[in-house]
Amino acid sequence: MEPRVLNLAAYPRRAHFDYFRQMANPYLSVTAPCDITALRRLTQEKGLPFFLTVLHCAINAANAVPELRQRIRGEGIVEYDRCLSSHTVALPDGTYCYCTLDCAQPLGAFLPAAQAEVARVKAAPSLDDGADPDELFFVSSLPWLTFSAISLPTPTPADSNPRITFGKFTQEGDRVLLPVNLTANHALVDGLHLAAFFDGMAQRAAHPEEYF
Repeated sequence: MEPRVLNLAAYPRRAHFDYFRQMANPYLSVTAPCDITALRRLTQEKGLPFFLTVLHCAINAANAVPELRQRIRGEGIVEYDRCLSSHTVALPDGTYCYCTLDCAQPLGAFLPAAQAEVARVKAAPSLDDGADPDELFFVSSLPWLTFSAISLPTPTPADSNPRITFGKFTQEGDRVLLPVNLTANHALVDGLHLAAFFDGMAQRAAHPEEYF
């Protein structure tokens, strides 16, 4: 899917874009607990794969925020209609490979297709990001650890792909809380946009049956 080129003359964050893209480390990173009580209940009741269900929730929440679909290209900015996920898949030898998924389908149709693609990449593992790495959200998971902050490796020069990382969920009374980190390039994304992602994910996690 070919992205559209933004008109920088009309871009309201032009000064912020020019300022932050010159920095050696232009990323901002926020970790927050997401209440996934209803989503977790749905996976248990229907026998759904937990990670892929959470992934579907998070990627659709990210795609609802235009700034998270924007990428720096040369001296300009492009915006995709929607972006795909590229997530880590654990391999038997303790390493991992990447799996690219399109989360646009309703959850019920997405899950079987996603499980088939995960099985395919496990049989032929690769760290290739595909033909257009710019259209990806980079997703990883630390299911062994409940964290409150995380630092991720990033390239030099800086890229502009948002990174989403899940930790180990915890039970607090009747609530199930999942630590979620979002790391993004500040040249394109402000705290307002990060908050919109977390709000969107919370809404989807609270009513997962609406997206099935």
